[in-house]
Amino acid sequence: MEVGPGAWREHEIAPGQEVNAALGEVFDAACTPYARPSHRLCVVETAAGPTVAIAADHAHVDMWSMLVILRDFLAALRDAEASASDAARTGSRPAVLGFPEHTAALERMPPAPPEIAQRWAEILGHANQSMPRFPLPLGDPRHQPERVEVREILDVAGLAAYAAHAREAGVSSLAQTVSVMTRITRELAGIPLRAVFPVHSRYDETWHDSVGWFITNSVLESPDPEPAACAAAVKEAVRLGSWPLAEVFVPWGGMPEAPGMFAVSWLDLRRLPVRVDAAGLAAQYVGASIRSDGVMLWFIIDETGLHLRCRYPDTGEARRHVGGWLDALVHDLRTRATESVGGVLELGERRFRVRRAVRGDVAAIVALLADDELGAAREGDDIAHYERVFDAVDRDSAQYLAVVRDERDRVVATMQLSIILGLSRRGATRLQVEGVRVASGERSAGLGTAMLEWAHEHGRAHGAALSQVTTDRVRTRAHAFYEHLGYEASHLGLKRPL
Repeated sequence: MEVGPGAWREHEIAPGQEVNAALGEVFDAACTPYARPSHRLCVVETAAGPTVAIAADHAHVDMWSMLVILRDFLAALRDAEASASDAARTGSRPAVLGFPEHTAALERMPPAPPEIAQRWAEILGHANQSMPRFPLPLGDPRHQPERVEVREILDVAGLAAYAAHAREAGVSSLAQTVSVMTRITRELAGIPLRAVFPVHSRYDETWHDSVGWFITNSVLESPDPEPAACAAAVKEAVRLGSWPLAEVFVPWGGMPEAPGMFAVSWLDLRRLPVRVDAAGLAAQYVGASIRSDGVMLWFIIDETGLHLRCRYPDTGEARRHVGGWLDALVHDLRTRATESVGGVLELGERRFRVRRAVRGDVAAIVALLADDELGAAREGDDIAHYERVFDAVDRDSAQYLAVVRDERDRVVATMQLSIILGLSRRGATRLQVEGVRVASGERSAGLGTAMLEWAHEHGRAHGAALSQVTTDRVRTRAHAFYEHLGYEASHLGLKRPL
């Protein structure tokens, strides 16, 4: 992308008009399927500084393309700020092939084998010769103003736990999510899960830096909620979308659509070869407000966790049915993360599991905290009070209150991990380790060391560059334990009651 001298057009924001509404007017007028160009770059000037908005019609770009555009835009800005002789200049990026070349390459591919066409016919037949529809009624089938719901499902720790739960079942996080959706659809609608499933067509590195609509709409059909069966369903959907489909859809005159079409998209930004620091940029994705007759669900994974966005027609029936389906989905996903093994600690032939604490663990945690001379003097027996405090800790995404369970599922250890952001040490993120307790019968066997090693991995996963612990001055054995793990008594901690 080349950025050079040009002229800016100013757009006045009318009195009482929201900035987003003014931007929407510009983008709605410019970003249409048949416009050339079908994109706009806007800068919103405020007292707090400029905000850049980049928009394009979805017929011309996919999410991968937006990351390419943003990456190259940032590189162009860096070059514009640097002098011609500055070594920091990124230089011109190599030329990449455009979307027309990709279309031509797809046309040169061999046709889909007969079994692929036959499977497509079977799947469309299950949906009354159409692409899949949402399994529950949506109300008036005509296009309606859309309703958009955004759910922040899992943070970084929750996502790691959810992935660990999937690995225990021998499947990917995507397959596990399909398992959840299949079960919910069975329970609420009594039918298999069927959904349009977008599959990207950037089949090799040639197209990684290209911009366009590199998407094929496949179909995911999942009748069995068992994780292995769902993994097979995902694999089939990818295969069905990996062939040129124009010839496959000839009997239907093209891809057959109908009101109520249901689509599920899964995008793990961490796995893409194009990376952008969205958190550092405070970047947000915003979609246009449209009229809709179907349901579109996006799962997006990035460095901050698992996010969900859903758009559907804003009718009473759709609110009730889609909203209820989403509520059940989010609850099940979070439950699996909560119940998941955050980590496995293997000590010889013994196997311990690290998990995020739940409310039912509070009494066991308090017992561990009280299981020594100091703890016995300062802990109490009002479990209801501890449970109220636990609720506040559990709501704080920077906190990870861990329990360790043995082979008999008994809580035998605990620790609290806190992620601390700050400007000191050049803005280094720190891991704070507190409340490390091991049951008396499990001490001096290596469990504490294994717990701290796991804690360090937790900190690194959250960007921490430093781990720090606090322990009472009189706990001399604890001092020796932490020093053995590489901790240095470099600071003096002071406390006072408030």
